Amino acid sequence: MDDTGDIGFLGLREDWSLRPDVVILQIPFEMTVSYGSGTSRGPASTVEASAQVETYSTLIEEDLPAGMAIRTIAPWEFDGPSLESHLDSIRTYMIDGVSEGGFPILLGGEHGILLPAMKAIKEARGISLENLTLIQIDAHADLRDKLNGERYSHGTVIQRCLDEGVGRVLQIGVRAFSKEEASKMARDERVHSWMARDIRGNGELESKILDLISEIQGPVWLSVDIDALDPGIVPATGTPVPGGLDYWFLCEIIEKLFSGESEVIGADVSEIVPDQYGITQFTAASIATSILAGCSKQSRS
Repeated sequence: MDDTGDIGFLGLREDWSLRPDVVILQIPFEMTVSYGSGTSRGPASTVEASAQVETYSTLIEEDLPAGMAIRTIAPWEFDGPSLESHLDSIRTYMIDGVSEGGFPILLGGEHGILLPAMKAIKEARGISLENLTLIQIDAHADLRDKLNGERYSHGTVIQRCLDEGVGRVLQIGVRAFSKEEASKMARDERVHSWMARDIRGNGELESKILDLISEIQGPVWLSVDIDALDPGIVPATGTPVPGGLDYWFLCEIIEKLFSGESEVIGADVSEIVPDQYGITQFTAASIATSILAGCSKQSRS
């Protein structure tokens, strides 16, 4: 992989002679969109917007990178014959990207990038997916077996991750799902779901969720589909759903997770579509920055 240049995420100068602590992976994947388009432009726009995000973090009480070596990898590119070949190429891209170590933060692109990420982290890091907790921040359950006849759609990715062996999924912010998915959420003991309508304005439930997150043990992957947030915060995401989560509650989730007992092994921020005012991509960059600060917090624990 080629160096993207001296300046990377957050507009910071990067020294690629150092072993990376964090790797920013840009995956402009867009093949199975079912409503709005534009996720192929999401990662680059997020990196660009990140140069305007403040580097000071109240979580660690200092400026990022806070001593961490960051690598912003050149965007994934592939021109293959099938959806499956694209997903396999993403898996290879991620394995190459973390070959020298570093906490992976994926910027997407469709949420479908999560499945090859799970395969890559299993292969590259020897992680047992059966012991993994996947925290899914999302408006959609993504538990369909097929969407528009496709098994590897952004709307089926959580089911495919479960099929791959992921042991537990915590869904936060869900508010759009099918009858099939409702049945799975109710019956599959691996899946625990909190609806956005129950969370909004319910401080007691928010505290309960945050306490649970802080007590998780073992490896965790954080998957943030930005349509989990209210559309007023991310107006250009591919499948916006009204009644979403508050931005600050998402920040609390991130802070609790990285300050807790688990080992967070990676994260993705997906379904980013840039808008003309820069709101969606700036919000996505801010979320990724919060995750970056969490990496620093975790490394000091």
